[in-house]
Amino acid sequence: MSSVGDMLRLARQRLGFTQKAASSQLGIPQPVLSRFENGVAEPDGALLSKAARVYDIPKEFFDLKEPVYGPPVSVHPMPRAKADVTARDLDMVTAELNIRAMQLRRFLEAVDFKPTHELPFLDVESYGSPQKVAALLRAHWNLPPGPIKNLTAVVERAGAVVGLSDFGGASVSGMTFRVPGQPPLILINADHPADRMRFTLAHELGHLVEHRFPTPSMEPEANEFASEFLMPAADIHPYFAGRRITLELLAALKPEWRVSMQALLRRSKDLGYTDQNQYRYLMQRISQRGWRLREPPELDFEREHPMVISSIINAHIKDLGYTLTDLTKFVPMYEREFSRLYGDIGGQTPGPRLRLVM
Repeated sequence: MSSVGDMLRLARQRLGFTQKAASSQLGIPQPVLSRFENGVAEPDGALLSKAARVYDIPKEFFDLKEPVYGPPVSVHPMPRAKADVTARDLDMVTAELNIRAMQLRRFLEAVDFKPTHELPFLDVESYGSPQKVAALLRAHWNLPPGPIKNLTAVVERAGAVVGLSDFGGASVSGMTFRVPGQPPLILINADHPADRMRFTLAHELGHLVEHRFPTPSMEPEANEFASEFLMPAADIHPYFAGRRITLELLAALKPEWRVSMQALLRRSKDLGYTDQNQYRYLMQRISQRGWRLREPPELDFEREHPMVISSIINAHIKDLGYTLTDLTKFVPMYEREFSRLYGDIGGQTPGPRLRLVM
């Protein structure tokens, strides 16, 4: 269970404060704050009151006795990010994941979350390749051939909880957090277009299914899984075979397959429908048009919306009689931060207390 020091560190890291910057605002030497955070010394009530103001969080937050976990196995950085994911960024998003996991545990105490599909572990070494794992998972879940209409719904039906985050501006596309005894939590960058969000979600699904421990090859394996899961080789064959791969073709296929033009182009290359020269030429054209990070908005399709968290929160309010203030006390935070994490849920009218089975 966490100590006061653990929660002090979590409150600091969630804001991206370095220990040096935080100690300056708290008016104490950095070594003293370090001793508090590491549990060597115990802060008094006055220091905790000041920390609550500096960290913009209720003082009751420091009373929580919860496990605090380290960084997830994998962090999916933005492609072509201007900067790497720094240690400060990693601390910040890991703090957010811990807080969300604490909140989720309390949400689930009153709600039976029963997924309709199983989320199996299919070790990539045992099955030979990420492509075989992806094909096996599609078969295991009885997915129809062709494009997946709503990937988020598929992942949530298998028991994962999907959420959106701005990651505090860090160069992160997605992260997966596994806490013992709880559903896996996947966070996707809310600022990304729908095509990139879907590929990131498929990438994170690949980690959940294929990986338990970090390996040097896990990131490319997750990308290969995502490509096969979203664009199975056998299903996409008629769209590529015998046709010249052009930007016009990729633009026409994007809304149907619900992936980016660049993902389609890379898929055509990996499957042998585009040679290296044509691939390089088309990528240069994409770069020249400024489409590497944001493809033409007229090709955008509707974003998918996670439903599990919002359904659980609405069940607490509508069926179980909780107010927004009640929910913010689960893991003490102010309403504005709760809304930042979970969206605007104000204005709900509490109903009778019922138990929800999902």
